[in-house]
Amino acid sequence: MKIGIYGGTFNPPHLGHLEAARTAVKVLELDKLILIPAAVPPHKALPEGTPEGAHRLAMTQRMADALSMPKVAEVSRMELDREGKSYTADTLRAIRAQYPDAQLWLLMGTDMFLTLHLWHDPEVITQLAGICAFGRTEQDGEELFAPQREFLSQKYQAQIVTITLPGLVDVSSTRLRELLARGEGQEYLLPQVYGYILMNRLYGTHADLKRLELPELRACSYSMIRAKRVPHVMGVEEEAVRLAERWGGDEGMARRAAILHDCTKYLELDDQLRLCRQYGVELDELEQQAVKLLHAKTGACIARDIFGEPDEVYQAIFWHTTAKADMTLLEKIIYIADYIEPNRDFEGVEELRRLAYEDLDRALLLGVETTIQEMRDRRLPIHTNTLRARDWLREHGTKTEE
Repeated sequence: MKIGIYGGTFNPPHLGHLEAARTAVKVLELDKLILIPAAVPPHKALPEGTPEGAHRLAMTQRMADALSMPKVAEVSRMELDREGKSYTADTLRAIRAQYPDAQLWLLMGTDMFLTLHLWHDPEVITQLAGICAFGRTEQDGEELFAPQREFLSQKYQAQIVTITLPGLVDVSSTRLRELLARGEGQEYLLPQVYGYILMNRLYGTHADLKRLELPELRACSYSMIRAKRVPHVMGVEEEAVRLAERWGGDEGMARRAAILHDCTKYLELDDQLRLCRQYGVELDELEQQAVKLLHAKTGACIARDIFGEPDEVYQAIFWHTTAKADMTLLEKIIYIADYIEPNRDFEGVEELRRLAYEDLDRALLLGVETTIQEMRDRRLPIHTNTLRARDWLREHGTKTEE
């Protein structure tokens, strides 16, 4: 087994870190990549205003998730849990004890590579792991790497791989923190990481969460879900806007409801129930046990109370999972957009897509009936509001007015 160890303050983790990690996995053919935020880096003091370890851990977890390598990339808090300075030699000893037969590779940037011989116990580091150094620019190439590689190889018999990544995001964490404090720099960050920074007001950011522009709202929403869910949310936004344009709905509210509709999708049942109690959402017996039904309700509350969305958006998110009788146009749009967005692929979806632009109510009825049949086939309970939606549409449904 080949294991890459990528440590650092990750203050914050940016696109340069992401691309370096991705490339190392590919070039070294790693079976596992462990990202390790440092608690107290031995080579420098953490700058004033550095977020506490829990925040840097959370941002690093979002970067790992964005790698889309769930069986490879993981984040360890071992240095945050260990008292004192975060010496790499100690970390490698701990990983070697856990994986005694693995081939370890320590990943680092140019500056760290050029000073490796000055670290604590460099001989232990080079004994326990091979060194993979990557440069951020063309200048970080062979001319710079070769002398240090030769020195480390001779002095410590180190195994070294150096990689230059032309075009890699060339921004220092210091510079990025300065940009963030001025309301800039988001182009150097994953949206998920940027959204986390905004929501937690890190690095001097002071975003008014109730008055966010669309890019910032998207970033905050994406920071709350897993990377694999982001294409779905983007697809629902795209579909909701098209449907609003077709049927005369409010495109702005459709867009914002779509962006936030799944923002609490990944909360566990206990957290979902806690939010329902916090916001006074009454639950029936089925909802108290079915976590999949709760994210619509808690997401609606977050949209209204955290992001300041109006009641129309709240209601559209609230009902996008079960539907209900006598839905508003925006409620119908979000329900159907969630059902037919471009990433959906199931038997009957093309018919639903066709109907959605011909007769929205008929499409809604077909969607509700499809859900009911699926639940029956799986021998799962059907929510009463879904049955009421079907009955109402059968009785009152007419061609959607244009």
